[in-house]
Formats: sequence, C-alpha cells, structure tokens
Amino acid sequence: MKRFAALVVATALLVAGCGGSSGSGDTAGYVDSGTGITVLPAADREPGPVLSGETIDGGELTTADWAGQVVVVNVWGPWCAPCRKEMPVLKEVSEQYADQGVQFVGVVNRAKSDTSQAFAEKVGIEYPSFADQGGKLELKFNDSLPTVGIPTTWIIDAEGRVAVRIAINDLTAATLAGLIDDVKASTA
Repeated sequence: MKRFAALVVATALLVAGCGGSSGSGDTAGYVDSGTGITVLPAADREPGPVLSGETIDGGELTTADWAGQVVVVNVWGPWCAPCRKEMPVLKEVSEQYADQGVQFVGVVNRAKSDTSQAFAEKVGIEYPSFADQGGKLELKFNDSLPTVGIPTTWIIDAEGRVAVRIAINDLTAATLAGLIDDVKASTA
C-alpha cells in the first residue's frame, strides 16, 4: 500500500508540470481563478522589474527599451515539456500583437544558450530571450508576482506594472490574447 501511495504522489508531481503551484489564496488582493492565472486590478499592481542582460544569441537586451508598451515575459526552458507545449501559443500570439504595442520576451531558465537558441529557431520564435542561467532575472518578480513554476508568464502593463501571472501548462492563444486585451484596456 505504501508503494502505491508513493506512486500516486510521484505521478501527481510529474503531472503538475516543471514545478510550483498556482499559489491560490496565498496573497491578499490577488484574484486567482484557480487555473493558475492571477490577475491584479490596476490599483493593486506593483512595479515590474527592468530586466537587462545577455540574450541566448549573445546580444544585450533591456526591457527598458519597451517603456510605455505592454510586455509579455515568459520563463521557459527547452528541457521543460510544458514549456515546449506552449511555445506555439506564444509564437502565435506574439505575431498577432507584433504591431499593436505589445512586446514579447523570453527568460530561459537553466539551459545552455546554444540549446535554447536552437529550440527557439526550430519553433520559429522571433522575439528575444534572455539567458538566465542563475535565475537572477526570474527572481526580480519576487516583489510583485513571483514565479510559481516553469513555465510562468507575466503581462506587464503599459505603465510598467505587473498585471497578470500565468502559471499553467495548457495555455491557449485565446486565453493569452484575452488577457493581453484586458491589460491594454485597463491602462488605456
């Protein structure tokens, strides 16, 4: 019986994705739909971090260049099955909003840049990704809506505040687009 219980726990952890939980109910003022999507009313949003550093293709990047725009930040890794599953969704929505003042950027967690770059090229991701080997960029969200697992996606409003955290493994293009539209409308 103990072996069966251990198997059930191990299976549950595996199904949960690359780590973390939705964080439901752990912070006052946050609205969590129970699906891993946390949406903050405009009045409750904290300033988002400015991310700066090297990209997976060896360049330099800072999110300060996109001040005044909605920025979608996705923490991912090519080793993460849920990340690989949602990449086509991120690609589709990033292309849909490319000319609408919405910038996408990746933060690659625990992966070599050449491996990450090869994966991004294979999937057709054209937006930049930071190489965040030590997790320093990801940790910059701890003052607003911290990472609860990988993948995690944040939507930062045009005023530079963290508006949404998405920590689910079955993200759809319609859901992401709807959240972006809501954030754009809330700061318009």
